[in-house]
Order: sequence, then C-alpha cells, then structure tokens
Amino acid sequence: MSEAANEKPPLQLKSQKFREAREKDWKALAKQIDRAENGGLRKFTTEELLDLPVLYRSTVSSLSMAQSISLDRNLITFLQALCARAYVYMYGPHARPGVIVRDFFLRDLPRSVRALWGELSLSTLCLVLGIVGGILMCMADPSWYDPLVGGMSQGRDLNASVDDLRKTIGGSESGEPLAAFSVFLMSHNTQVTLSAFALGVIGGLPTAFLMIVFGMSVGAMVWLFASRGLGPDFIAWLSIHGTTELTAAVIGAAAGFHLARRIMFPGHLTRKAALAEAGRLAGTAMLGAMLMLVIAGFIEGVARQTVTEMWARFTFGGVMLVFWLAYFIAVGRLRKPRPPKVSHEVRHGQT
Repeated sequence: MSEAANEKPPLQLKSQKFREAREKDWKALAKQIDRAENGGLRKFTTEELLDLPVLYRSTVSSLSMAQSISLDRNLITFLQALCARAYVYMYGPHARPGVIVRDFFLRDLPRSVRALWGELSLSTLCLVLGIVGGILMCMADPSWYDPLVGGMSQGRDLNASVDDLRKTIGGSESGEPLAAFSVFLMSHNTQVTLSAFALGVIGGLPTAFLMIVFGMSVGAMVWLFASRGLGPDFIAWLSIHGTTELTAAVIGAAAGFHLARRIMFPGHLTRKAALAEAGRLAGTAMLGAMLMLVIAGFIEGVARQTVTEMWARFTFGGVMLVFWLAYFIAVGRLRKPRPPKVSHEVRHGQT
C-alpha cells in the first residue's frame, strides 16, 4: 500500500488531535453523570461536586470549538448529548413530586401569606368596612338592601317572612334548594377572589372597591336576618364555610394589593422585574386561596346542610378559623440557631 493511501484525511487528523487533547475531561464528566443517574448527587463528595461544573464548562467549551471549526458530526453529536445530560443534573429540578407538594404546603404557602401581612391588614380592613357600611346603610334606608345583595338574595329579600328566612338557613332533607344556592354562592365568591387578585395590576383601588362592595353585600344580609331576630342564627350558618371562604377572599385581595404596591413602588428594580418578583409571591398565596375556596365549597355543599345546631355551627366555623390562623402563623417558620452553650467557668472568666 502506498504512503499516500496510509495518510489520514486532514479533517480526521484534526478531530483525532482535538479529541486526544480534551477526551480526559469528557470521560470524567460522563463517569460522574453515570453515577448521578444511578444514585443521585447525594453520594458525591464535596470535591466531586466542585469538580462537576468545571468539567461541564470544559465540555461545553469543547462543543463550542468543535462546532466552530466544523469537526466530524459524530464527535459533535456525542458532546451535545453529554452536555445535555450534565445540564439536567446540574441545573434541572431534582425534587420529586411528593417533595414539591410537601414543601408547598409546609413552607412556601404559609411563608408567602405571612409575607403579605401589610396587604392582609388592608384587605381585612376593606372587608370589615364594607360589612359595617352595609349594615349601617340598610339600617338607615332598607331600600339599599336589594342593590347591595342583588342576585345573592335567593329568596332572602325584604318581603320574606321570619319562617321563610329561617328555612333558608336551616338544614335540607332533600338538599336540592340549598345545594343550588351553595353552588351559586361559591361561584360568586370565587369570582370575587379572582377579580380582587387580578384587579391589583391596575393600581389596587379597584381591589379595595371590590372588597368593600363584597363586604357591603354580606353586611346587608346580616342586617336583614338581624332585623327579623335571626342574627345569631345567620352568623352561625355563615360561619361554617365563611371562616374559610372569607379568609380566602382576604388573601386573594392581599395578593392583588401586593401586585399593585410593587408596580407603583418597584424600588431598585424595573417595574417589569418588580411585577415578576411580586407575581411569584402573590401567585403562591393566590394558589393557596383557590385551594381554600375548594375546601369551602366542600364544606358549603355538605357540612352546612348537615350541621344544623347553632352551637355546632359556631364550633365548626371557629375550629376552621383557628386552624387557618395557626397554619398561616406557625407553619414553615425558620428555626433560629441555638446559641452555643457557655460553661459555668467561662461565664465567670475562669479557665
């Protein structure tokens, strides 16, 4: 065979030299990724974890050079696959679905709600002002009742007798009329919560207005039943699901106020960046509010029709309120590190 026939083509020779100079890092990275795929990164030592990004950057650099000088296609494909595998293990999510769900309920959600304490105070104030305002307006002029309550009355109007009103807050043997009202009320309150959150992006005033109007409709109904001597019965009936549903509405409005605050006062960030940052916090709280509304819907459809005694209703609603307060106040707090113990001799300057 002639010498010319044994000579390697220039491209093959260039690829071989390129591979020989860098193949050691590629093999080391591939070995580490194989270990990670078999047992996860928890088995890595600290030195191995520190070496991993170095090997990854070296391999990415090799891939970039191979593409720029048009080396053989097989080598480029190999490096692309190796870099993709390494990227997944270095920067991709490693938590399992169960861990993600656990962290959401035991850490992210209660911390997000606590972070909105100022906005929660504002949304609670708007709701309370609305309730008080609705009661006072109807006391001064009962004709305000119909405009304030609107479609939520469902027979609870000014012409209803005491017996008619009592029936609307009692249990139901068939469950059909009250179940239909429960679906309507849940749909309405869900819309209020979603709207209060969404309207935050246009300055916060619409959110405040919506919460006040929502509170006024609740206050008007409180006035109607109280004026017929059924005030405690109505509040007990409302408390079964209301402590969950109204808390969800307050959280939704607080999330909307947070968006508004960050848009108007972005600090050192651009408004776009501030909105994105606020969206993560408010979105987590809002997701929790929606889950609470689902729970409230279940309570509204089942417990409110079957728990008929006033004391039982107050107890049920009170337990739910204490549960939500305890959850949002206490769960997910960071533990403060304990100060190191100081011996008696050290405290008194002895050795």
